Amino acid sequence: MTRIDHAALYVADLETARDFFVTWFGATANEGYHNPRTGLRTHFLSFEGDAKLEIMTRPGIERAREEGLLGWAHVALDVGSPQAVDDLAARLTEAGFQVINGPRTTGDGYYEAVVLDPEGNEVEIIG
Repeated sequence: MTRIDHAALYVADLETARDFFVTWFGATANEGYHNPRTGLRTHFLSFEGDAKLEIMTRPGIERAREEGLLGWAHVALDVGSPQAVDDLAARLTEAGFQVINGPRTTGDGYYEAVVLDPEGNEVEIIG
C-alpha cells in the first residue's frame, strides 16, 4: 500500500523555520543534510504519528520569494521498495507522464523518481 512519506517546504531561513516547528509544534529535527555541489540544505522534522516535513533552502532562494516560488515543493509517496519505484516510473512514463528526475539514489539516501502530476506539481516516488 502506498503511503505519504513526507511533504516538503522551501524556506529562506532554514534554522528559523526548524526552530519554529520544533518550538511551536513539538517537531524533532534531524541533524540536517547539505549537498555541497548544489548548496541544498535540508532538515527532516518528525511529528507524532510518523508525519514528516522536509524543510529546504538553497543558494538564491531569496529571489524565489520575489518570484512566488517559496513554499510547498512536493509530496513524497512511499511505494515500498526501489523495484516498485522503477516499475511505477516506467508505467507512468508509458502513460505519458513526465519523469523529471531518476530513478536514482539521492545524496541523503532516498531511492526516488520525481514525476509531474497532471497540474505540473512534483510528486516524489520513494521506496
